Amino acid sequence: MFNYSKLSILPLLLLTATFAKAQQFGGNPPSIKWDQVNTPAARVIFPLGMDSAAIRVASVIGRINPVIQSTIGLKQLQVSLLLQNQTTISNAYVGLAPFRSEFYLTPEQNSFELGSLRWTDQLAVHEFRHVQQFNNFNVGLSKALHVIFGEGGQAVGNELTVPNWFFEGDAVYNETYVTKQGRGRLPYYYNGYRALWAAGKDYSWMKLRNGSYRDYTPDWYPTGYMLVAYGRNTYGDDFWKNVTHDAAAFDGLFYPLQKAVKKYSGKDFTQFRTDAFAHFKNEFGLSQPQPVSANRSADKNQHFIADEEYPAYINSNTLVYTKTTYDNVPVFVTRTGNQEKVIRIRDYTLDSYFNYHDGKIVYASYRPDLRWGYRDYSELNVLDINTGEQTRITKGTKYFAPAFSDDGKSIVAVQISPQGKSELHILDLDGKIITVIPNKANLFYTYPRFYGSKIISAVREPNGNMSIASIDPANGNAEYLMPWSRQPIVFPTIDHDKVYFSATTDKTDALFALSLTDKKLYRLQNDSLRADIGNYQPAIAGDKIAWVSLTAYGYHVNQSPNNQVQWQEITSGAIPGALGDMGIGALSKGDAVDLLDKVNNDHPAVTKYNKAFHLFNFHTLEPTFADPNYTLALQGENVLNTLQSELLYNYNRNEGYNEVGFGTVYGALFPYLTAGVDYIFNRQVYDKNYNPIYYNQSQVYIGYEIPLTLTGGHTATGLAFGTNLFYSSNYFPAPYNNATNDRPLWYLDNYVSFSSHSRQAKKNIYPRLGENISVDYKSAFNNIDAHQLLVTGNLYLPGLSINHNLVLNGAYQKRDEDNNGNFSNDFPFSRGYSSVNFYQVYKAGANYNFPIVYPDAGFANAYYLLRIRGNAFFDYSQATLFNKGTPYNQNFRSTGAEVFFDSQIWNQLPFTFGIRYSHLLDTDIFGGSGNNRIEIVLPLNIF
Repeated sequence: MFNYSKLSILPLLLLTATFAKAQQFGGNPPSIKWDQVNTPAARVIFPLGMDSAAIRVASVIGRINPVIQSTIGLKQLQVSLLLQNQTTISNAYVGLAPFRSEFYLTPEQNSFELGSLRWTDQLAVHEFRHVQQFNNFNVGLSKALHVIFGEGGQAVGNELTVPNWFFEGDAVYNETYVTKQGRGRLPYYYNGYRALWAAGKDYSWMKLRNGSYRDYTPDWYPTGYMLVAYGRNTYGDDFWKNVTHDAAAFDGLFYPLQKAVKKYSGKDFTQFRTDAFAHFKNEFGLSQPQPVSANRSADKNQHFIADEEYPAYINSNTLVYTKTTYDNVPVFVTRTGNQEKVIRIRDYTLDSYFNYHDGKIVYASYRPDLRWGYRDYSELNVLDINTGEQTRITKGTKYFAPAFSDDGKSIVAVQISPQGKSELHILDLDGKIITVIPNKANLFYTYPRFYGSKIISAVREPNGNMSIASIDPANGNAEYLMPWSRQPIVFPTIDHDKVYFSATTDKTDALFALSLTDKKLYRLQNDSLRADIGNYQPAIAGDKIAWVSLTAYGYHVNQSPNNQVQWQEITSGAIPGALGDMGIGALSKGDAVDLLDKVNNDHPAVTKYNKAFHLFNFHTLEPTFADPNYTLALQGENVLNTLQSELLYNYNRNEGYNEVGFGTVYGALFPYLTAGVDYIFNRQVYDKNYNPIYYNQSQVYIGYEIPLTLTGGHTATGLAFGTNLFYSSNYFPAPYNNATNDRPLWYLDNYVSFSSHSRQAKKNIYPRLGENISVDYKSAFNNIDAHQLLVTGNLYLPGLSINHNLVLNGAYQKRDEDNNGNFSNDFPFSRGYSSVNFYQVYKAGANYNFPIVYPDAGFANAYYLLRIRGNAFFDYSQATLFNKGTPYNQNFRSTGAEVFFDSQIWNQLPFTFGIRYSHLLDTDIFGGSGNNRIEIVLPLNIF
């Protein structure tokens, strides 16, 4: 995927942006040593021992880069590309600010998702296309923004002109073009649109682009591929190069890409995308809606229902499966007839897979490392469906796709090592390893199952070919039960000497059965199987078969009597059909066709990578407007993401002062180490006659922070604590430059924050249960009475309906009487009031949040409104003030309502703003008049 480090919206109003980062600051322990393969196109940086993966990535990039450059542009700047081997997540990104890429090296089990190619090959052919895109989109006004604001400026320009659907669609086209597979050849990739077309769901372009809280919509990946492939196929290889060059250059201030499409195709963009979709509808035979039986609902206004996945039979009348809705988090459920019973919330997982046997479920849950963000785990859990009790049987492991043995006394699972090696482990029910099965053929195992004394698994070769193998646990010898094929084979399950599985055949994914006694292969068919959008995750129980297919309302579990299923023998013994090009003939033309098969490992030199290389690496000049502060900051971050640095200038409108400073955070050690210096010109205080006095102030600080991630199960938990040591000096002009005013201040800022909350479903505004609390205590220690304590907290509780929340909050702050430290005031005061830094103040508040309506409407491809939600609130603050030295308490109570608009800008940028009405129940003694206040709540930082 591509990643804009900083995203921006509404350039005319200079309202802002979402900050999106795929990388983890300080995510690797210092014990990891780094090597590199340095080539003109990419500096591949990798942990010691990953030489073969790095050389392969460099070789693939070196082979494909010069051949495919001409289809996007010939500009080339070297990118730094990091291989991350400590994570269980299958992903990658290329981003600006700073310009770098990261590959997460653990492959997925599901070969339908991303294909079956060698994982490093798949990442290289896809992600390097993003490198080429960024290199060649630095043109015109985007280039001017780069010159002024650095890489973040280009990111803003590209984000405003080239949509995310093009970035990903073009990269998927590239992976499909240069390989014999690629997602463009996989029916699974199109299933979302196929389901909508089959159901006659004619959603608007804006709804398809922005999504919905009510209805299922595919993401921008297949959208982009269909548009890009149609454009390449119809108008030639230069079409998108010309279109995106003009768009990125802002050739046409408003909708430059749409203007360029019309310029080079002769069609307006609406007609262009209509024709593109029509091409693929025709390819799948879905120009007209299909019968209701294939679509699950006769109601055209039916919204998303649920995702039901991985069914297993408890008995012939009862199924167990996972269920996810937009209102509720994923759960395990049983269903008998039409009656469902929830067993338990599913823990955080990387997929929905589980295996069932005799009242027990085994599945792998996701858990991040305590400290290191690039290190996480996939641990096995055993769940009793009768009691709902769950036991974690492994810790700190990387296991996938576990399955019980026939007697339920052992488990087989795929283990992926940090070196990328795939192994089969057999464990007992306590998680103790019984057997590690040798992997003699360097296979990648997926979804293993026990079959007597053997293990049956769908397996991949490094070139992407797949088969089903019978593996002897004693020695690792594999017997391949089917001819090798590039067509993905997924979800094998075993019943009565037969392996049932899903596989790609031409333009669909179908169910097959392989006899383990005579090796005969059958395709399973009936009217429902033929009409469904994909046939996945088969389950067998006596005279019944169940499977999953995608509908416009979610994944749905289907069932059929076995005697209504036709077994069509495949006499060749091989999966029939092939991977089609979906009518995109351009995929078979040109020098880049099947280019991956022509890659040779050229054995470039491997050298040590210096961790201090480009340590500061300033990349972006970032403006931030957060009234009363207006800031320009030069941001830096090194490639390893272990040092962040900032040079800043700030203007404070309240006091009229100017500030310059430098700050840095080093994250390569267990604690973050922080340091910085600031100098402020013309700070302002008042003498006893309220005349302004201007003075300068300097401040130096050092400190540490320890961020800990305690997430586990289905609860996300974090803890961070640290201390900063500050030295501050004032410089007053005469006659105010006395020992009292100019005395230096040494103080410690100690802080701790804790948060914990339950999983959150798509439509939940806040977690159903959760809490956070933070404590900050500043205290001088050089014989000056200066201190300040601030405690804040929130408690999240369920409301009257599933997507309602009662949020209770509280805060307390107390400082020294004379405010000798002049510490900043971060107290969350009662809404509607003006406030100052009180000697002592506390607050209690209550909020009731609720959805109002889901409009799913927008205009001009510029603004789309997904949800309007409300919040009724009451705030009570009480502050201690002084009247001629005598303390007294003053109440500041308010009540009111907020309305928030959860939106998208330019069809891809999340943007929420709100309107707040506050009714003051007490006098606002520090500013304003009247008891009714209306405020606009906006995000206010650029980039």
